[in-house]
Amino acid sequence: MEVLQSNSLKELASEVFTIEADSVLKLKDRINSNLEDAIQTIISSKGRVIVTGMGKSGLIGRKISATLSSTGTPSYFLHPAESTHGDSGIITREDVVIAISNSGETTELLNLLPLIKRFEVPLIVLAGNKNSTLGKSADIYFDISVEKEACPLGKAPTASTTATLAMGDAIAVCLLKKRGFSEEDFLLYHPSGALGKGILYTVSDLMLKDKDLMPIAHENDTFLETVDLISKKKLGCALILNDNNKLTGLITDGDIRRILLRYPDVSILNNKTVMTKNPKIITASSMATKALAYMEKYSITALAVCDENNVPIGIIHIHDLLKAGVA
Repeated sequence: MEVLQSNSLKELASEVFTIEADSVLKLKDRINSNLEDAIQTIISSKGRVIVTGMGKSGLIGRKISATLSSTGTPSYFLHPAESTHGDSGIITREDVVIAISNSGETTELLNLLPLIKRFEVPLIVLAGNKNSTLGKSADIYFDISVEKEACPLGKAPTASTTATLAMGDAIAVCLLKKRGFSEEDFLLYHPSGALGKGILYTVSDLMLKDKDLMPIAHENDTFLETVDLISKKKLGCALILNDNNKLTGLITDGDIRRILLRYPDVSILNNKTVMTKNPKIITASSMATKALAYMEKYSITALAVCDENNVPIGIIHIHDLLKAGVA
């Protein structure tokens, strides 16, 4: 057996990248009304997307199905070899089927066609031959053929599976966009691990609610009284209210430093004179991640939580988010 040198291995790997990249890029020219038809068909469906494929196509199908499910399109993978032994019962008349086969002649997939046609289930086919049995049976066809596989033997599915995966990703991303699927939605589907840690928390879950512990001052209180309040409450800020108990301003540790530099005699100051007016607020029902986004955007460490009348009902600090694993 020939032993390849390091340079030869690098060249071979580079050739694999080139072949597979070219195969994916050529898919752009094969997108036409089939994409819009597929997206509209899936969006209009009241059921799920059933993805099926054998062998390597099946492995790619599992990933496509998983991507669909995690981006707002309920999906299941059906192993075609098991489908003729009862598993085809997973398909309902409300579903859409995506069948994957490079040749378009995979026996196990062809065995599913009578059921699919009998139930009048829309059939989306990803195949390398439009004139194949599967290709001719498709309601919507995507050409995932490749000029050659990256495998030097021309046998192992390599470029073809990469192209299929890319087409599946394109469909999933278009569905995501069409549904208006947000980052928050995505994280809700990933509550475990780094992606979604703390995502299920709302501001109400984490905010300080005890009025006795909240740093609340009045517009007419003196600045020095409020500095003392901020020091005692240890949240780095004070919420400033008017006679109607509505939030009208905020004084932070940073404000204190700026005020001390600006005014020669701070003993004569009241809060209304020096507070930051119309501070950023958030509602108790907002997701904790939204509070974090506000803090990052405006470079602040705490937010007043107010009701519909702009009356403070709590305060949420960056430390609360850190402890909960949101930040």
